[in-house]
Amino acid sequence: MKLVRRAAALLSLLAGVTALAVAAPATHPAKPVAAAPAPASAPANPSAGSSDEALDAVAAMVNDEAVLVSDVEEQVYLFMQQLQQSGQNMPDSAQVDTLRHQFLEKMIDDRVLQAEAKRQGITVTDDEVEKQVDNAIDQARARMGGEQGFEDQLKRENLTETQLRDKYRTDLRKELAVDRLKQKEFPRRTVTQAEAESYFLAHKDKFPKVPKELRLQVIQIPPQADSVATAAGLVKILALRKRVVGGEKFAKVAGEASEDPGSATAGGDLGFFTRGRMDKSFEDAAFSLKLNEISQPVRSAFGWHLIQVLERDTVKTVAGKDSLGDDGKPMAEVHARHILVRVTPTPADVQRWRAIADHVRDEAAKGTNFTTLVHRYSHYTGPADADGDVGFVSLNSLQPQIRVGLDSLEVGEVSEVLPNQTGFNIFKVLDRHAEREYTVDEIRNELPDAVAQVQLQEKLDAWVKTLRAKAQIEYRQR
Repeated sequence: MKLVRRAAALLSLLAGVTALAVAAPATHPAKPVAAAPAPASAPANPSAGSSDEALDAVAAMVNDEAVLVSDVEEQVYLFMQQLQQSGQNMPDSAQVDTLRHQFLEKMIDDRVLQAEAKRQGITVTDDEVEKQVDNAIDQARARMGGEQGFEDQLKRENLTETQLRDKYRTDLRKELAVDRLKQKEFPRRTVTQAEAESYFLAHKDKFPKVPKELRLQVIQIPPQADSVATAAGLVKILALRKRVVGGEKFAKVAGEASEDPGSATAGGDLGFFTRGRMDKSFEDAAFSLKLNEISQPVRSAFGWHLIQVLERDTVKTVAGKDSLGDDGKPMAEVHARHILVRVTPTPADVQRWRAIADHVRDEAAKGTNFTTLVHRYSHYTGPADADGDVGFVSLNSLQPQIRVGLDSLEVGEVSEVLPNQTGFNIFKVLDRHAEREYTVDEIRNELPDAVAQVQLQEKLDAWVKTLRAKAQIEYRQR
């Protein structure tokens, strides 16, 4: 339950107001444009492949206001983009349907709260709204890598800045009024340490648990392109570096030439990240660069990179304190952008390295010392000791195909070859920890804020329930 700031930015302009469902005007929404291809389990772009009539169908009526199907689909779409952009596991079709229902219910709640704010005469000034609109536009520009990227994204979404400001202005006015209503009804109160600990011990079911953990030893065998392709990639990245060092904007070159579709449209911006999130060679370079310095070409499992670090910080808890790593020191994070030239193995390369991985797995299954095989074959660049021991890893944090391949293994067993985007992986389970509840000592510093949030949400949920009971709500589609 360690509550740390996680940097995750949607690349669509329309995601600038909020990452959760917001009250949208009862009109066809502007089309959110994906920064990368939508995952197979993601809903289709709400403006593609469907008729306007279907999108403009009414999902629900709240008093005399409509929640459109397009309102819901837009929020599901943007949420899926956010998951994809942050590298999290993608939901299956049944989970997407659940998400769609949750967004609809959230949007009904929003409409009910907006009506109550209006009934109580709660308003916000034009100056307050304009300040928030300006902030949202500035953030959109930053996500797009500057003015040029911002203008290009406006064109892709068939919007003008005036139209985008109008959209933000409408949504933010409602959000600010609802926020003011919540603050009026439920003023923030301070929870003492003793009260927080007592509440946690009495209501552990309201807090997340420590998920199952596995201590793993890994052999990773990434497919590698031949030397000719690697050299050609180096020539290309050096030419791009020459452009940037010669005065061209990093974001412009990234937008034009980077082969990372997830960041190219944002000028190569990767947001903040800590160690353990990226390829080790990439991280080593990023954490050693001076601010705004352009790196020399950096080779990773994906190809050649140019890296520029924009900011440095430490990960913060909700209370604004430094989060500490396993070594007891504040966890550092950097805000960086990059340009990628991929060096892609051919199908023949992949087949050759898969055969090597199968051979290594067979040797491990026969009883060959796993550590010996690590030293001989592994090219794992993540956090691990010299023997490939990555320590305890939360099972929930692993990619679905890796999680399924490991969940049923007993201590001492070796996995099948488990591919991911980095290469072919063979794991040995060294130890297991079952799911368990947190102890007070593990989360003591974060408990007062966490308990305050839980209690506030309980009161808010109960109040919204009473408001919904008084409202006229009619579902048209579920």
